[in-house]
Amino acid sequence: MKVADLYIRVSTDEQAEKGYSQRSQEELLRKYCDINAISIRKVIFEDHSAKTFIRPEWKAYLAELRVKKGKSDLVLFLKWDRFSRNAGDAYQMINTLRKLGVEPQAIEQPLDLSIPENKMMLAFYLAAPEVENDRRALNVIHGMRRAKKEGRYMGLAPIGYANKIDDLGRKHIAIQEPQAGILRWSFEEIAKGVYNTQQIYIMAKAKGFKSTRSLFWFAIRNPVYCGKIFIPKYKDDESRFVKGQHEPLIQEELYYEVQDVLDGRKRGQYGLKVASNAMLPLRGFLICPKCAKTLTGSISKGHTKHYSYYHCFLGCNFRLRADAINEQFVNELKKYIPRPEMVDMYKTAIQQAWNSKTAYLYDDRKQLVKQIKELEEKLSYIRELLASRKIEPEDFRDMKSDYSEKMEKMESKLRGLNHDDLDITQILNAGIETLLELDFIYENADIERKRRIISSIFPEKFHFENSSLRTGRLNEAARHIYLIDNELMANKKGQNRNKSILSSQVGVAGFEPAASCSQSRRDNRATLHPVIRVQR
Repeated sequence: MKVADLYIRVSTDEQAEKGYSQRSQEELLRKYCDINAISIRKVIFEDHSAKTFIRPEWKAYLAELRVKKGKSDLVLFLKWDRFSRNAGDAYQMINTLRKLGVEPQAIEQPLDLSIPENKMMLAFYLAAPEVENDRRALNVIHGMRRAKKEGRYMGLAPIGYANKIDDLGRKHIAIQEPQAGILRWSFEEIAKGVYNTQQIYIMAKAKGFKSTRSLFWFAIRNPVYCGKIFIPKYKDDESRFVKGQHEPLIQEELYYEVQDVLDGRKRGQYGLKVASNAMLPLRGFLICPKCAKTLTGSISKGHTKHYSYYHCFLGCNFRLRADAINEQFVNELKKYIPRPEMVDMYKTAIQQAWNSKTAYLYDDRKQLVKQIKELEEKLSYIRELLASRKIEPEDFRDMKSDYSEKMEKMESKLRGLNHDDLDITQILNAGIETLLELDFIYENADIERKRRIISSIFPEKFHFENSSLRTGRLNEAARHIYLIDNELMANKKGQNRNKSILSSQVGVAGFEPAASCSQSRRDNRATLHPVIRVQR
């Protein structure tokens, strides 16, 4: 009596579409064995695709046959597509089984493989499911490309979005908080160029970003977040971007600005380190007076308490008590708190500075329009060359793809230069209200916000002179406030300065302890200005 092993394979989609089930296959195979007096040694159940033989149960079965050679004569299955859907792999596996003394056979498509002509029928049985697989894959590819061309995102939603189905049963992706907000913040921070991408990832994790570093890097490179869907190249159809149907997470110009930072085309003024110690907010902002390296900071344990220091490293022994330097900085910060009675003058000065600083946008816009027009002319020219057969189609596609990509970036930057709808008055009002309590906000802020305040007012690092800090260039707004206050104080002393405050330049200011009336202003707020509510 012959001994057989029964191989029963089904995949989820086949079971749903064709009604294949493991139970029905087992019933038919057992009936066949009863009729033909075949003994059943074991039954192998597989729930895996037949595209390859890399299947868990099949691999275990082969390993067993190699150890227990000669225990079985046959391996039976319902049809040849249960065995394999790849003709090349199937022929190799048939030879492997025969070397192990096992003959494969499909009970509903029986073939005597010892007859050479039957191999033609075997080729047909094996090729038919392979053709079916290929046709199905081709239909899926064409369907997905058509959907992408219509602006639909295909597949699992990226982080910050969620897969949804509308009332008509159509699938789409929608923004999902809070991950979307964290990613939006990450894009904005990368564009500023203050922190590097790794540091921003660490801060994003602290805010609740729920994924890995590699996925974070993939996300900040993904054009989906600015509303673009990428269509890869396929045969003669060139790769390109189309506008997506989903709601973009960020503006297109912000996305391209981030790509410029990541590709090294745009650099920040300096790279800050993410600080974790609240006693060392100036860490990374100070320059060693001995060796010109950036000072770090640390805490030492004393007899009764801990002491924090800013110090150098690698052989340089310069160090200062952090609490003294921090106090100097707070006193200096009070110089840039606006006088309530001078708020209107501050706003006027900053408005003039804004107009002066944004005057270049007109020239930039004009230059971008000119460059876009030149690219359009180049595209028109190479089309004529293609029509007259002076260039090859492949060269045309390469040049068209290059020109189109450049045009898309320029058009995005052109849209970003449109600042006419920016309400500078509202921004000024909010900013001045914050500046009125700058020292209070700084002293009560967490370490990260303190460092943001420092970097926003002082774009350059601090130096030392006789153990006192010296600043370099100031932020434009702080510079005007400082100049206006100087002009006001000079006039009170009777000095006559017939010069514009906007054309003055601030020299290097020392960190001298400055008397501040900010606390008294808060105590007498009702008599000086309306109540200001600042988010902390």
